Amino acid sequence: MSSPHPPRPSTDLPGWRPLHAGKVRELYVDEADESRVLVVATDRISAYDRVLPTPVPDKGAILTALSLWWSERLDEWDLDLPHHALLGEPVPDAVAGRAMVCRHLRMLPVECIARGYLTGSALADYRATGAVGGVELPDGLRDGDRLRVPLFTPSTKADVGSHDENVNLAAVAELVGEDLASQLRAATLGVYERAAALAAERGVIIADTKLELGLAPAPDGREVLVLGDEVLTPDSSRFWPAEAWEPGRAQPGFDKQYVRDWLTSDATGWHPGDAEPPPPLPPDVVERTRERYVQAYERLTGRTWG
Repeated sequence: MSSPHPPRPSTDLPGWRPLHAGKVRELYVDEADESRVLVVATDRISAYDRVLPTPVPDKGAILTALSLWWSERLDEWDLDLPHHALLGEPVPDAVAGRAMVCRHLRMLPVECIARGYLTGSALADYRATGAVGGVELPDGLRDGDRLRVPLFTPSTKADVGSHDENVNLAAVAELVGEDLASQLRAATLGVYERAAALAAERGVIIADTKLELGLAPAPDGREVLVLGDEVLTPDSSRFWPAEAWEPGRAQPGFDKQYVRDWLTSDATGWHPGDAEPPPPLPPDVVERTRERYVQAYERLTGRTWG
């Protein structure tokens, strides 16, 4: 059965103390240096804020490899936004290929979402109110339409098993202050715009992406904004093949939207609001999901997986 509460990290990693387990990632802190954490990506998959009972082989390794690849790109861009990955640091053999050593951040209580296209929960908000993230949009937009300019549409962070709540910039300012809220917006849109341009060169549309940011101490005693968690993966983003983009319908993608669609199809009879857990994924859905993650990695990086 699926669980809304994943267990605490259980892998025995000498020198690393278990700290936290999320829907997909597990966090360990360096017992000798608490400024360093080990971020381990599992093969778990979540949808509608529920952890599904069936893992997807290679998923954790693909997420890690793609996050590291994007971290290298961030180092090349002039964004004045450091990331938390300590590139090149070795990880324990037990989690090799699906973990990275990172700076320990004080994470902010905001999901920072950039949207370049109208779909998902943003489409639902638009249809209900004519606005997304507090921004009024023109009438007549369709599922998959490109927005005139990318939008910053934040949400609150919910506990595992609960639902994130879409909010506007003013609500973020109430949580973290106006100056930091402005920094979050600028950083999120800056990363999205550079990543979307690079992906477009490789035939991939990044419809939207979720970033998480935190604060780390600087040498002068201040705290600086740092990009943390996963970066531009199929778990945190919607990736669409550019050649198949056709507004007015659901788009094919290289992400976990395939799993969301299967879960809510007539084949399962399950709905996101149901009290009972989601059903296990059948083998063909697992394999097709894995294929989409591999395709995202290969298209974006130009490398062959495996």
